[in-house]
Amino acid sequence: MTYTRKNKGVCSLTTEVSLTDDGVIESVAVVGGCNGNLKGMCSLLKGLRAEEAVSRLKGLTCGSKQTSCPDQIALALEEALAQKNA
Repeated sequence: MTYTRKNKGVCSLTTEVSLTDDGVIESVAVVGGCNGNLKGMCSLLKGLRAEEAVSRLKGLTCGSKQTSCPDQIALALEEALAQKNA
């Protein structure tokens, strides 16, 4: 399944995640933000269980912001999992 989330509070605009039926990350794509860093992060997330990625990324901040692109990825993964399990 593929899920797209509009990001809030960060430079990036959207996060798209694709999960297998058993909750493994097939791909992550982020539009906007720090291009090289996000490409690297998205590559590292492939093959990880979504729950594991959420536990590693959720709550990370960027500078004085209350969120970050990794935190937004975690939120997109959580929402995708909730939609998949609904």
